[in-house]
Amino acid sequence: MKRAGMLRQVSDFSDFTRGHWLQELLCQGEEPSRVQASPDGQHLLLLQKSRPPPLPRVLAFQRHGIAGADLERNWQLPQAALVGLLFLQSPVTSGSWVLALVWEHGRTEVWHFVVAVGWQLLQTLELCQGARARIVSVCSQGASLVWCEERPPLDAHSDMSKCAFRFCVCTRALEAGEQGMRLGTVRIVLHNSPEYQVLASPQHIFLVPTADSFATTSKFLLIWHPEEAKLTITAPSAGFIHSRVLRSSSESDFRKLLLGSVGLLSGLAPLDIHTSAVSNSGGLLLVSTKGAVNIVEPDGTKRHIFDLEGGPLAQRSPVQLKTFGSILACVLAGALYLIDQNSGRLIEKKILNMKEVHFLESPGEEDSIQLLTQTGIYSFSFSKHEDSSRPEPCLVEMVFEEACRYYQRRSLSSSKLTVEKLKKGGAFQAPVALAAILQHSLHQKQKPARGLQDTYAKLLSTMSLELQSYMSLELLKTCVVCASESEVESYCEELVEQEVSRVLHSDMDKDNLAYLNSIFASFPKAAWKATRSCLQLQQNGDGLLIARATPEVWKKVLGGPQQEEVGQNGVVPLFELICASFLRFKPKWLPSFVELTQQYVSISWTFSSKEGPEGRVPLYKRALGVLAKRNKCSEADNDMELELLLCSKRPKAVLQALHLLIHLKRWQRVVEVAEKFSKLSPLLNKEIFTTLLAEFAQHRELDPYLDTLWPLCPAELTASDILNVVLQHLPRSQEDPVPFSSEGNQLTVGLLKPLLQRVVQRPCVQDEMYSDALQSPTFPPPTPPREH
Repeated sequence: MKRAGMLRQVSDFSDFTRGHWLQELLCQGEEPSRVQASPDGQHLLLLQKSRPPPLPRVLAFQRHGIAGADLERNWQLPQAALVGLLFLQSPVTSGSWVLALVWEHGRTEVWHFVVAVGWQLLQTLELCQGARARIVSVCSQGASLVWCEERPPLDAHSDMSKCAFRFCVCTRALEAGEQGMRLGTVRIVLHNSPEYQVLASPQHIFLVPTADSFATTSKFLLIWHPEEAKLTITAPSAGFIHSRVLRSSSESDFRKLLLGSVGLLSGLAPLDIHTSAVSNSGGLLLVSTKGAVNIVEPDGTKRHIFDLEGGPLAQRSPVQLKTFGSILACVLAGALYLIDQNSGRLIEKKILNMKEVHFLESPGEEDSIQLLTQTGIYSFSFSKHEDSSRPEPCLVEMVFEEACRYYQRRSLSSSKLTVEKLKKGGAFQAPVALAAILQHSLHQKQKPARGLQDTYAKLLSTMSLELQSYMSLELLKTCVVCASESEVESYCEELVEQEVSRVLHSDMDKDNLAYLNSIFASFPKAAWKATRSCLQLQQNGDGLLIARATPEVWKKVLGGPQQEEVGQNGVVPLFELICASFLRFKPKWLPSFVELTQQYVSISWTFSSKEGPEGRVPLYKRALGVLAKRNKCSEADNDMELELLLCSKRPKAVLQALHLLIHLKRWQRVVEVAEKFSKLSPLLNKEIFTTLLAEFAQHRELDPYLDTLWPLCPAELTASDILNVVLQHLPRSQEDPVPFSSEGNQLTVGLLKPLLQRVVQRPCVQDEMYSDALQSPTFPPPTPPREH
């Protein structure tokens, strides 16, 4: 667990060229509109837009440099505004960078820094092709520029609804030319679109609608994947929605992109975005007006991280976001929040005495955060070890934080419950008791045991096994961190097995289900072994799959949150997770596993119960849904589909499998299935025989199996019924019928004769009903004796 240290000053601007001037600029009344550090951290750039006199300018200061090597670029206000201050990879020299200044009308200046010489203007380029185009947002990715430009309509009196879709998202790469730098061809990512703010991660471009967009288009985000030429539609309220590969420029039209998702998008809630930024992991950080911090991953899934204090955020309340390794730093209202991105836990909250702060890049230093203030550059450093001097371990703090969330959800009061109130209030004894027990147990190995109340001592004896399990789990996590590469795999398998077992023995809510999804995605092989161990899956001597899992575990597997409850945020139910593991590591066992689950369902839930899994979607259909999500479709997948249909033993599924076998022309297997499943019920027997009789009338493929098929004829079918089925399914000939055909594929009376003889010679059903009475030795039966 990382801990933040003290705030320490690392620079008072004396190590910058013209550092006293830099400090004077920062101490002036007007703060810089933008502060940015170069990729190597050696240059600091300030963009000042509003200052007297009204001459916007860009200033660059070098750290540990020589005098006169700084950049100062200003311009008159009638000129278009500066919209981009970007660092790009140099197309000329590998590993170096260039600075691009992008103006609103598309003019772009490319600057390069040369040691001992200073800043040099390499090239002045025109980014836009149209003279009337206006850039509203721009970002850089590698050596490419991506921007959103406005293309005003030629007719000044155009319809306002059409004018709203007058924007276009484009990209151009910076290339090395014969006379220096040049721009490559323009590639249109999206046209006829509303206004978007473009934000770049190392591999993806996020398109965030602005506040001025129409209400119908401000309900979702777009993610462009340049390498795959694909656009993804996602919404924080619904997760991933749709994805399309853009093969041609016609498919880049914004309206065509939304055609297949209009109905779904219309029902979504509008976006609630106060601030957005890109994390170093490639996700999009979003802060809502309520203070909720979420991250949208490049695949369209959303994850909640943290809730900022202070209630609703005003539109003009600035929120700064920056990620350093796995730490999310957030500055709001003079407070610095340090949050663990993975767990969403608040590491530390610091009240800052500075009026304005700006985050700076700290290349190569993921365990520190650098802040630019009016008095210098300050740094927060992190330690990976717990501070032994703290009175309470981290686990005890987590107990009170979890208790706050638990009681807050069940409270009718509008006041917010905090950890301090929980500790001092005395109304809730459960977290206090648990914290005391944990403190007692965790300090036993370090210090002499503290005195424990008698009531707590009884509870400690009850919890001893759980505490031992927790301590062994923590010890295993420590072993994983300290293990060599060869030992990590075995430790991870053991850790995953313990985590899967722990979750399966706890409440299967949405959070636990999402956690299991992440485990199965990150450690698929270890999760598969853990599943086999928890369900105790193995083959018996006859080769049949058996499971010795407890009823509680089965209920977690089958009765947890379903797809309609977890939504479309990339999370799938546990049964589907296990089926996907079977398909990946042991596909032959999947039909047997589905059959086992159906047997357990028939025992645990009544047939008509809507609470059980069979009351919603049948288990075999859920397994088929997992199979259908595989991209490839092979012969093995067809066999798996057949086995899943047949293992359900449902009449509709059996008939569907029979039709699939007929379509594949596997006649031997058709006959085997018919012979096996005709015994399940008379109605299914009749459906199977009628289907095969219709096939028999159309071709001669079933002729070698007639001796097996005719005994399957149901007792209620008469000769006229059989002839009606045959006549209805005879193939229609294009020519006039002739008595004797030269083709050998026509149905003859000789082929039907054994079946008709069998039906005619069969005893009548009514005769069988009265046969016992007719064969009675005495008729009428004797009179029963009277009772006196």
